Amino acid sequence: MDKQFMQTAIDLAKTAEGQTGKNPLVGAVVVKNNQVVGLGAHLMYGEPHAEVNALTMAGSAAEGSTLYVTLEPCNHHGKTPPCTELIISSRVKQVVIGSKDPNPIVNGKGIKRLQDAGIAVTEGILKEECDKLNTMLFHSLRTGLPFVTLKSAVSLDGKTAVESGESKWITGEEARKDVHLYRSSHQSILVGVNTVIQDDPSLTARLPNVQKQPVRVVLDSSLKIPIHSKVLNDREAETWIFTTNQANAEKVNFLKSEGIRVFQSSSQQPSVREVLRTLASEGIYSVFVEGGSKVHSSFLKDQLYQQLIIYYAPKLIGGKSSPGLFSDVGFQSMKDVPLLTIHSISKIGRDFKLIAAPSVENFPNG
Repeated sequence: MDKQFMQTAIDLAKTAEGQTGKNPLVGAVVVKNNQVVGLGAHLMYGEPHAEVNALTMAGSAAEGSTLYVTLEPCNHHGKTPPCTELIISSRVKQVVIGSKDPNPIVNGKGIKRLQDAGIAVTEGILKEECDKLNTMLFHSLRTGLPFVTLKSAVSLDGKTAVESGESKWITGEEARKDVHLYRSSHQSILVGVNTVIQDDPSLTARLPNVQKQPVRVVLDSSLKIPIHSKVLNDREAETWIFTTNQANAEKVNFLKSEGIRVFQSSSQQPSVREVLRTLASEGIYSVFVEGGSKVHSSFLKDQLYQQLIIYYAPKLIGGKSSPGLFSDVGFQSMKDVPLLTIHSISKIGRDFKLIAAPSVENFPNG
């Protein structure tokens, strides 16, 4: 029965995807005499954790119960009190945990506190499934860099636009709607300034019930972003610009006065790694890259991505000067070409979607 109840907790956790901000997805189930008496999920950043919601629902029935939770309960004061203290005061008999929390603030301390209080703790039930709930956050905690997803829409011959630069629309409506699901599940959307100049995108997750829009990140070494751009004026989400100390000071000050965050690097062009480190320091643990060839090539060259999502349209564009997905970088030897693992290929409307990730054996930064 442990797996069955843990699966229920996992399903609960998934209902809050895109809503918890910097916090992990967590689900919890309180069971007594093989009957569910409490259910809970962490629904939004700053609000009660899953264990609190489940134990509140259970009330006095929590005494002598088993609590199933997808992630190790916290044992520290943050925006909410420690969940371990509520579990102890509720007289829960046993706690069954899916994932151990890799956050240094927790990382076993919650388990130890429960055990010290005489509560039996079982770990690792449906661990792989529970870990997947927070793949991006766990990656960031482990590496100190955000989890990076590269996304692109291409023709069957690998072109991202026609020779004039026009790219609307390569894929169909169903594929474009699917992109918004990925936007909502990442904390930030990153593009190069040329994408802003050519397409003037909103870079928002246009879905119902999105609690917080991802931060819009623009790489713009010479600060040539047009002042009339949507990302600077629509106020639908935060916009952060990465530029250099050579950028026009007057324009920098104007953007800052408009509520735009501007990060200036001392180098001529901020490296992708430098940008990712800054994002991580600002609490961003996931990045959805929708840039053009130059931006995608930068991530490929430095091997700084963990997931690749490509939407293939049944079209042939052709042309030597038509841009490709990674036109700005190439490998000189096949032994240097990183191997990918294809996780899935699926039909979506008239197009199909490929999801792949770097193979661990030859991609050490994965």
